[in-house]
Amino acid sequence: MQIATSLFYDRAAASMSSLGAKTDQLQTQISTGTRLSAPSSDSAAYQRLAGLKRDTVNDKAYVANLGTAESILKQGDTSLSAITDQLQSATELVTQAKTGTLNAANRKAIGEQIAGIVATLTNLANAKDARGQALFGGGDGAPAVAVDGTYALAAKPVSAIPIGDGQSVQANETAARIFTVGGTTKADGSIEGGTNTLAMLSAIAAVLQSDDFTAGSLGTSLADLGAAADQVSTVQASLGARAVRVDLETTRLTDVAADREATRSGLEDTDLTTTVVELQKTMTILSATQASFSKLSALSLFDYLR
Repeated sequence: MQIATSLFYDRAAASMSSLGAKTDQLQTQISTGTRLSAPSSDSAAYQRLAGLKRDTVNDKAYVANLGTAESILKQGDTSLSAITDQLQSATELVTQAKTGTLNAANRKAIGEQIAGIVATLTNLANAKDARGQALFGGGDGAPAVAVDGTYALAAKPVSAIPIGDGQSVQANETAARIFTVGGTTKADGSIEGGTNTLAMLSAIAAVLQSDDFTAGSLGTSLADLGAAADQVSTVQASLGARAVRVDLETTRLTDVAADREATRSGLEDTDLTTTVVELQKTMTILSATQASFSKLSALSLFDYLR
């Protein structure tokens, strides 16, 4: 059988070129730590990686939203605890005033203290959250504003924060829900009717500072204060349940991120041990091919005639 000289050289060149390219590829995989250099390397893996990266970006946004929701819920819980403390103080003061044993000066002093509690509650209602927005407000502006002796409470429900695909959480409540006892919840989530806690406390303060005060003037004030405290506790319990949900979702996303990273690593990262062994094997074959080519290309007819 005869083999053309050009065919011999072409085959040798193609073989060594292929081995050289494979060597370069393996060295690149080792140096970069990535086994995929282009979509053509593994189209299925590249498509899967694109989906994983898209999910990772989405979850990062959700994790940030969960952090915001957690911060607002904690601030809301702290503020509601402070509101409860203020209502408890008001209850103690009214109980003291209802005994009828105080002189006018002491009674009026208690009235001033309760007026101070109203001011404190208004400030708590008007607090800002970490985003600089009204903590207990909605789309109505400031949640509790004194206007001519009355108190306007934000009633429009606040927007929910997205925390997952098709999931969201309402991180705070409106001042109307916190400071309104009774009333009817309308279709749009606002509250109609009921007793305004701030207005009720303001009325108690005015009664205590009146010169015409009698023990019966306080009427159902203690019962009203008890109902107001119960309403705040109800809202606080609701926020607590949402905080638990946020914690669970945060944990879930952390676990999902770990699983996704493991999957990504299996698809994209270089297996150093296997790749180094493959590189050594390829270099050995390349060296043997080069040596064989050198030996065969050096032969001539005179070598056979010796």
